[in-house]
Amino acid sequence: MVRTFFLSFRLKNTYRVNSIIYSIKQLPLIKKILPDTLYQNHGLKIFGNVISALIEVGTTFIGKLLYLWLMIYSFISMYPTNSSETFLHLFFFLTLCGGLLNTYLFNPTRDKYYAMFLMNMDAREYTLSNYYYAMLKVFIGFLPFTILFGILTHIPIWLSILLPLFVVMVKTMINYFSLIDFKKTRKAKNENVPFKIVWILIVIFLALAYLVPFTKIVMPIWLFVVLFMISLGLGSYCFFKIHRFTEYRMMYKQLFANSGMEKKTAEQINKETALKQIELDRDLTSSKDGFPYFHELFVKRHRKILTIAVKKQALVLLLLSVAIFIGVLVNKDIKSTTNGILLMWLPYFVFIMYMLNRGTTITQAMFMNCDHAMLTYRIYRNPNVILGLFRERLKTLISINLLPATIIGASLAFLLFLTGGTTNALNYVVLFVSIIAMSIFFSVHYLVMYYLLQPYNVNTEMKSSTYSIVQGVTYFACYYMMQLKLPTFYFGLVITLFCVAYSLLSLWIAYRMAPKTFKLRN
Repeated sequence: MVRTFFLSFRLKNTYRVNSIIYSIKQLPLIKKILPDTLYQNHGLKIFGNVISALIEVGTTFIGKLLYLWLMIYSFISMYPTNSSETFLHLFFFLTLCGGLLNTYLFNPTRDKYYAMFLMNMDAREYTLSNYYYAMLKVFIGFLPFTILFGILTHIPIWLSILLPLFVVMVKTMINYFSLIDFKKTRKAKNENVPFKIVWILIVIFLALAYLVPFTKIVMPIWLFVVLFMISLGLGSYCFFKIHRFTEYRMMYKQLFANSGMEKKTAEQINKETALKQIELDRDLTSSKDGFPYFHELFVKRHRKILTIAVKKQALVLLLLSVAIFIGVLVNKDIKSTTNGILLMWLPYFVFIMYMLNRGTTITQAMFMNCDHAMLTYRIYRNPNVILGLFRERLKTLISINLLPATIIGASLAFLLFLTGGTTNALNYVVLFVSIIAMSIFFSVHYLVMYYLLQPYNVNTEMKSSTYSIVQGVTYFACYYMMQLKLPTFYFGLVITLFCVAYSLLSLWIAYRMAPKTFKLRN
């Protein structure tokens, strides 16, 4: 088993190093300097291995630090509850969410396919050795930071040391239950395509984690310890059963077949997925002509992921807003807490608007179901055509994202009024306008990124390292905003002015550069 692990680790590392070298080759300016034979360069491979090692360390530690800091510790000050119990409360329910979404065993990655089916490695030895390594990384990665945040929130040191073990036990229990389900149904469930019940459980656990503490109800330390002891007993049994399981090859064969990796190319899979999003209704038409006609047909044929999806999102937001309105009217403690949040925590909504904005989904659909084919025609690459469609798409993207933004902005302003109001009436206006400005900002940002960096190649695979870097910077900038506590009026005013200035500058750059940058990648 040890030999199998080291072989698989070398295979995964080689794949990662080649991906790193390819990403470097795609960077602007650098790609013109580096030759196509750079994969044979010994020095560059050493550099790639160093980066690969840093990524391995980073995924072991940095991700865990950010998770505990941003998802748990930064929220504690919001609640009128004991900090140590609040930390354990959030940690418990978020661990359940993580166990459902990140199983490792049921994730059909390429390195597993290469190892088990192309290199014919022993499926059981490969799976178990890599699973044990993954769980060891989870424990080691969490340990220093559970101790750190345990000290900051006054959790007993012995309990802080046990928290990573709880994460491992939860993942192991969920994996074993999934294996039992596979043995009964003979259907392996891909963790990347969760069932509805999984999403329902995720929503319930998130609500229990983040909303319940507002009612001053959190998990006491003694209850967490009891639940940990139960998980330790069940998890140990599940580890034993997972080790004894023998049908890993059959399970992965089905996972790979269902994901299309075994018999289809990535291009075929992407095309099939994209086609499922289209409504091939001959009655769909448009009274417009030119670019508006072409674009309106696209929008109507993609209602599933454009208008219908955003209407469902808006309905959920409306129902959630009504529930909060009722909550603040019934509970005076929630009313005063909510008023303080609305006047000081507007930066949180930068991340919320980032998560709600459908720019990535829509631009991906534009490429998969339209631009992928149309960019092969010279007339479609004409500057007038590119900019004409850009204008139409921008108007659509903004209007789609404005529906949930309007509900959020109006709900926040009304909620401020319900919870006692404010001495500065402009806060109502700033709350609403800043949310609208954020929505427009992200709509412009995603579309301009798509036109300037066009990240997809002819095989519909995302291959732009620059696009990935910009996405990562955007994510962390929005996440960082959650750490800020600034008066709503001043932050809302500044963020609105920034959104307007950024949008105007981005549009100006797009109009000048898009005709040159919007093209198919090789």
